[in-house]
This record gives sequence, C-alpha cells and structure tokens, in this order.
Amino acid sequence: MQLQQLRYFLAVAETRHFTRAAEAEHVAQPSLSQQIRALERELGAELFHRTRGNIALTDAGDALLPLARRILADTESARLAVQETVQLRRGRVRLGAPPSLCTSLVPDVLRVFRDRYPGVALVVREGGSRDLVRSLAAGELDLALIITPPSGEAVPALAVTELLHEELVLVTAEPRARRTVRVAELGKQPLVMFREGYDLREATLAACRAAGFEPEFAVEGGEMDAVLGFVRAGLGPAVLPGMVADRSGLAVAHFAGPGLGRTIAVAHGHEVPPTRAAEALRATLLAHLRDAARTGGLPPGTRLLLDG
Repeated sequence: MQLQQLRYFLAVAETRHFTRAAEAEHVAQPSLSQQIRALERELGAELFHRTRGNIALTDAGDALLPLARRILADTESARLAVQETVQLRRGRVRLGAPPSLCTSLVPDVLRVFRDRYPGVALVVREGGSRDLVRSLAAGELDLALIITPPSGEAVPALAVTELLHEELVLVTAEPRARRTVRVAELGKQPLVMFREGYDLREATLAACRAAGFEPEFAVEGGEMDAVLGFVRAGLGPAVLPGMVADRSGLAVAHFAGPGLGRTIAVAHGHEVPPTRAAEALRATLLAHLRDAARTGGLPPGTRLLLDG
C-alpha cells in the first residue's frame, strides 16, 4: 500500500469521478485507475462500485475512507514537523556548561539564539567538565562547554573545539586591593573555596601545590553564587574566571606571570552528529565570541583561540 494510492483513492471518493480525480491529482486517468486497481488487489476487495455515470463506495471503500484520511493527515503533519525542525521553527537543544560559564558567557549566547530561533526549546544542565563529558558520551546532552584538561590530552569520544583561553584572577571585597599578586600569597590568608568537583577548585589547588603549599579555607563547599556572596561578605578572597570577575563588582587582582588560566572548549559526541538546532547554537556561540573579540568585548586576559 502506497501513500500515492491512498491519495488517488481519496480523490475518487470525494469527486465520485475517475477523470475529475485524475485532473485534481495532475495525473493521466489510466494511471490513476491502474493505481486504484493495484490498491484493491493489495487489500483483496473492490473499493468502488463502477457503473456508467455513477461511482459509489463499496463497504470496503467506506471502511477505508476515514483511515485513508487519517493516514494522509498524519503524513502531512509529519512532513510539516520535519520541515519546521529543519528550518529551526521547532526543536530542542540540550546544553551543558560549568556554573562559571552559566554565570558569564552562556546567558548572552542564549539570548541571541532565543531571539533568532524562538521556537527552539533550550535545556541547560550545569555541572563540572567531567560530568558533562560523561553526559555527552551517554547522549544526554547535544553540546557542552567544557574546561579542557590542563595536560591538553584529547577528550575521548568527543569532537572538541577550543574557544577561549581565560585568565583566572583573585577577587576580594577589600576596596584597595592590590592589582597584582603572586600565587604564593594565597597561602597567607584563608580562601573562599568551591565545592569538590568544580574545575576552579582543582585549578586553584594545583597552582598552590605547584608553589609548594596547601591552602587554607575560610569556607568551602559553595556554588558560584554562594562563593561570590561569601567574598562580598568579607570571608576571604577567591580565585575566579576573568569573565565572572569582570561582572562581579569585586576588586580584582591579576596573578603575576606566568599567571593562572584555563581553556574553554565546546564539545559534542563524535559518533552522532549534532542536530540542526544544536549546530545553530554552536554557530551562534562562535559568532558571538568572534564579535566580542573584534569589538573588545572580552575581559582583559581572555584570548580567542578560534581561527578567522
């Protein structure tokens, strides 16, 4: 049974005339009659009483008529749904990102994407890079912004594009904080520290240990908003990404060379290509970063890694 045969059957049933049905379907009348006969053979029953000047449905034709209408309507709905998805009038993107990027980069990108594709649903999952990599590999996310491993080793099973090298800075509530500090000075006062699993926690601990000491914590275990609140309350300084610090309103001190930094990348599953909506979000992200780099919109110490 073919959809074309059902369309021809429906045309004859509605016009009660083979020639007029053929004209409505823009097909030769013998071809239409041939397809109706093939459908009848497939179903094992005649669908029309054929008498000169009078075409009427048989009982089998009456039974088929509402089903044919529903099948063709569902087919048209499927075609429109696919077209709308391809044209990005509908769809869904599941984006993962570390909390620090959800506070800084992600809102601006999603605002641009939402304005351009209002019919596409956006789902955001916050998490550490290790968790996001696992979610990508499991097919639970379409795209993720991740912090690449310090050693630069490849992330398995993912297609990864490096986007930015971001400076890490020290923020404090002290109004007259120095503009430059050394990593060794982090050992002189207790820090506000993120919970375990944060990339920023691991980066800070690694820098302190490389400088030969284990840092003390004034308070630890916070998420991004909590850490910012603790610093504002004067509990101690914290190491933050430059893009977050730039918007925090806190005093910022840069680390003396070689400084601290991290590399931000966008990743998707290597074996399954991104959906059209996910590709559009990725393109929006890259265009936003290139535009920010061109117009001076990136914070000091943040460097674009994209070509072109």
